[in-house]
Amino acid sequence: MTVRVVLADDQPLVRSGLRVIMADYPDLEVVGEAATGAEAVQLVRDASPDVVVMDIRMPGMDGIEATRLITAGPATTRVLVLTTFDEDNHVYGALRAGASGFVVKDMALDDILAAIRVVAAGDALIAPGVTRRLIADFIGRRAAVPERSPRPVDGITEREREVLTLVGRGRSNTEIAEDLFITVATAKSHVSRLLTKLGARDRVQLVITAYEMGLVTLPR
Repeated sequence: MTVRVVLADDQPLVRSGLRVIMADYPDLEVVGEAATGAEAVQLVRDASPDVVVMDIRMPGMDGIEATRLITAGPATTRVLVLTTFDEDNHVYGALRAGASGFVVKDMALDDILAAIRVVAAGDALIAPGVTRRLIADFIGRRAAVPERSPRPVDGITEREREVLTLVGRGRSNTEIAEDLFITVATAKSHVSRLLTKLGARDRVQLVITAYEMGLVTLPR
């Protein structure tokens, strides 16, 4: 299956570089380029790509608003955020807007291409090392608002609570299986049920939900 991709970045060199690299892979096809969020939203409507590789900082409509519009629409297009994390504190907002993954521009190109395939397959991905920064951003946002009680956990079993806690800590299905002494297939089933019960779009939203529910201890 060929993954149809839209590249959304206000830097022509970034778009051109990714397009040239992806041309060498028959399973990846660039079907459009956008320099603004508004152009990305229109391209999704016109071309119905599988994945939009989305920068956050763009003129006019930024990547966060574009992501929100794309994921709220009827299209099944998924968004992979590609940006320079150290210069951008809006990652949490992008994931909340519906992005299915987050990778940074200084990652190995093979890893970025792999992330596109993972997101296209319906899974979610956060770049290694980014989870800690995502959590730090989340903590900063919590500190900026009055203290509130954790979101209640309703309708999930004790085992599902354990699995959700581990997902919130960034553990993979294999690692969850090892921690709980269950099979990988069982761990995957628990995650799938959590997605359904909590109305989460993907694993990224489960991470956020785990923190909102107070299941993961915030570092001091």
